[in-house]
Amino acid sequence: MQPSDFRILLVDDEEGIRFTLGCLLKKEGFQVDVAATRREAVGLFVAGRYDLAFVDIMLGGESGIKLLRDIKTMSPATQVVMITGRPEVGSAAEAIRLGAFDYLTKPVRHETLMAVSRHALSAKKMNDERELYRANLDAIFHTVADSIVMVDRDGRLAQFNAAAGNICGFNGGMIGKDLATINLNCNGMCCATLLETLQRNTPRELRRFECRNHEGKTRIACFTSTPVVEADGSVDGAVAVIRDETRLVDLERSLRKRGRFHNIIGASAPMQRVFALIDVLAEVPTTVLINGESGTGKELVAAALHSSGPRSSGPFVKVNCSALSESLLESELFGHVRGAFTGAISDKTGRFQKAHGGTLFLDEIGDISPAVQMRLLRVLQEGEFERVGESTPMKVDVRIIAATHQNLADKVSQGSFRQDLFYRLNVVRLVLPALRERKDDLELLVAHFIAKFNVKFGRDIMGVSSDVMDAFRAHNWPGNVRELEHAIEHASILCKSDIISVHDLPQDLLDSLNTGISPDSGDTRPAGAPRGTLTLEEALEMTGGNKTRAASLLGISRRTVYRHLEESEPK
Repeated sequence: MQPSDFRILLVDDEEGIRFTLGCLLKKEGFQVDVAATRREAVGLFVAGRYDLAFVDIMLGGESGIKLLRDIKTMSPATQVVMITGRPEVGSAAEAIRLGAFDYLTKPVRHETLMAVSRHALSAKKMNDERELYRANLDAIFHTVADSIVMVDRDGRLAQFNAAAGNICGFNGGMIGKDLATINLNCNGMCCATLLETLQRNTPRELRRFECRNHEGKTRIACFTSTPVVEADGSVDGAVAVIRDETRLVDLERSLRKRGRFHNIIGASAPMQRVFALIDVLAEVPTTVLINGESGTGKELVAAALHSSGPRSSGPFVKVNCSALSESLLESELFGHVRGAFTGAISDKTGRFQKAHGGTLFLDEIGDISPAVQMRLLRVLQEGEFERVGESTPMKVDVRIIAATHQNLADKVSQGSFRQDLFYRLNVVRLVLPALRERKDDLELLVAHFIAKFNVKFGRDIMGVSSDVMDAFRAHNWPGNVRELEHAIEHASILCKSDIISVHDLPQDLLDSLNTGISPDSGDTRPAGAPRGTLTLEEALEMTGGNKTRAASLLGISRRTVYRHLEESEPK
């Protein structure tokens, strides 16, 4: 900084001294104001700030010591130098005790005045920088969300921020106490590690450890500590930052859990919407109709609705309505008494009765006959049924979850499904996305099925090749997740290494990638490529132009691919 950046106040009751010293200071470039009395000087301090003040110890009938007190009260950062014509040890000592920077005697020599001025202003600059540093440190302490704790070189608690008070339980009464003796009602891991940092003069880090805070709550925290080193290399203390990552860990666990929700695999947006709807529907007893193509996991969703709701302790009973004839389905659902029909040699408990207090899952509900539809409607309306061959009604408390791959609204319009039953079943409709609509889940599903069949077949398959994933992404998956499961099972049996290759996949899956282009319509498959495969252009597009992987997809040699490309180039 330049001398012109500093303001100096000169206070003396002798006009000659004010004039002489003022001229000397101004000649050096300082901004200088003068005052003859204590009152005048106080007025100037009220109007503006000064970096340095020269104050005569005797101001007429007043004491310069009182003005020193005034200045230190109004502007503690201002450096004050006392001037006197009769130096006395007592007055000098009192002035220094009250905060004076130095003490000059009259007559004041030019060299001495300049030297003291520069020394005082240099000290003020250092004090200002130290104060700014402290203010910045205080701002960090009070605004950062992490807990910050500082100890001095002797291991005593020097400072902490509000977060450390709220989370760890530090309070003002602990300042100055040995950190090792402070009891925060926790395991003390953070305090011990901070003291270890101080003793060894080395940073320490603890990642995601479990601790119990002063309120008894278990938290997950990360801890870093660093020694505070002075310019000369000596250790002046240590500082620790403690970050509470409990919410972050809970969120990560939630995200991982949402990748596998009640045995349903899926992290894609369509599946996350399904999971959210299951969460809502699980808590209410309403009837749910699950729609979805074959192989989309309708039974898994029904099981999730049951197991995540208040009926989870009750039975979960399943019936495949399309697998049974009308008479057998009636008997399976409602039970029968002995002699109800030929072959009924004993009483039979029906699935409704078995599901009492729990959930009954009616898969492929669209295939039931009109007679069974009518009986099912009665159960839904009145909560009771009669066994086949018996007229005594039985009360039952069952939640119905139905599923179908068919469009029941179309069947109602065609007259093959009762409209009133449709409305009873379709209280809430949950539509499962086809696998082709959630291809982001392919890698998760593939990893899941590989792990499953590794256990089943005693294999140690690590994954699939990039060609296989290309084929999976290109496939339309008409059989959905069930088809994918069967493909991985087939490949796990045939695979001779730890990576599933295209040659391990079912042939019908590879054949399904055929675009249907015939030779007469411009088939661009290379010579030697088996029929039912992709064209070369499609294979190259799928593999991002990789000719080796394209050849693998087509089941031909790489040389054949190059030859075909050369032949197709314009002459």
